[in-house]
Amino acid sequence: QVQLVESGGGLVQPGGSLRLSCAASGSIFSFNAMGWYRQAPGKERELVAAFRSGASTNYADSVKGRFTISRDNAKNTVYLQMNSLKPEDTAIYYCNAVKYNGPIPLNYWGQGTQVTVSS
Repeated sequence: QVQLVESGGGLVQPGGSLRLSCAASGSIFSFNAMGWYRQAPGKERELVAAFRSGASTNYADSVKGRFTISRDNAKNTVYLQMNSLKPEDTAIYYCNAVKYNGPIPLNYWGQGTQVTVSS
């Protein structure tokens, strides 16, 4: 069973930085995609940043130039460096991993970590 454990959330002032970590129970090479989503109160969960098809990445327009996704294969960990944080970045951030079973994508989620941007 795949387990994803997030850490690194917290309270930060506008303009500040945080780094989120997502540690996987197995090799991250086994996943077809891996990344971060977030969900703010009253809103749908949305993609923040993800690795797809190897090293290619994609980002939500709202975080381009401010957030960076990276990974440490030896530690089976994916990171999200968040700079120049804004109040609208406040949300629960979830780590996601996808593994295909034939044509069927299997989604795995972490428990989420709260990020609050406020003065």
